[in-house]
Amino acid sequence: MPALRRSPAAALAAAALIFALGTPAGAAEPLSPEQKAAVEAIVRDYIVQHPEVVLDALRAMEARQKADEEKAAQAALVEHRQALERSDGDPVLGNPDGDVTIVEFFDYQCGYCKTMTGPLLDLVKADGRIRLVLKEFPILGPESVVAAKASLASLRQGGYEALHKTLMGLRGRLSEPAIWQAAAEAGLDVAKLRKDMADPAIEATIHANYELAQALRIEGTPAFAIGRSLVPGAAPKEHLAELVRRVREGKG
Repeated sequence: MPALRRSPAAALAAAALIFALGTPAGAAEPLSPEQKAAVEAIVRDYIVQHPEVVLDALRAMEARQKADEEKAAQAALVEHRQALERSDGDPVLGNPDGDVTIVEFFDYQCGYCKTMTGPLLDLVKADGRIRLVLKEFPILGPESVVAAKASLASLRQGGYEALHKTLMGLRGRLSEPAIWQAAAEAGLDVAKLRKDMADPAIEATIHANYELAQALRIEGTPAFAIGRSLVPGAAPKEHLAELVRRVREGKG
């Protein structure tokens, strides 16, 4: 084996050789222990002298991973579009015949969800053509589950939006008495609400939302799906509006 010069090209070639030391079928004769040690020394010395090479490699790897994750998320959104936007058990606010659908996964004990409620509803109202699908996704404790079931049951009294806003306006940890009080303040028949909550269809809707979130790799709240975009966490109203615009233009 000829002597290896200590240059960037040589270092990169050496790195490639190290990864190739497994000698797959049809490869050249493996390096001797002395040759392998020489190659490793060249790579080590080069990295010590040029640590930015490692940072550049890590950035490139992260960029590839992010691109792969975004591609997988877009494919999942397309695959599960029907369940996301047209599931029978989900509440719909805004314009039911809107040309763009925003889907939000949320929890009534999520502070970020509460913060997003006002701006999100303002955007929907100001736009006039947005269809807002609300996915009850109770992941922050038993009280979250009770609140989600109560909200879904309120659909049968036509009081979902009122109860949704009231629950989102509560501060501090939820409790069952606070949920019943919120329902009463929203003008609901609490006795009927509690009875309707026991319907297995409501449990099935929440379970379906859990499965859908898992398929989309949604692990927290809030999370928004708009066209081919998945937005984890709270986002400025302007960003959501921009995603809506892109969908209308056929770019999102």
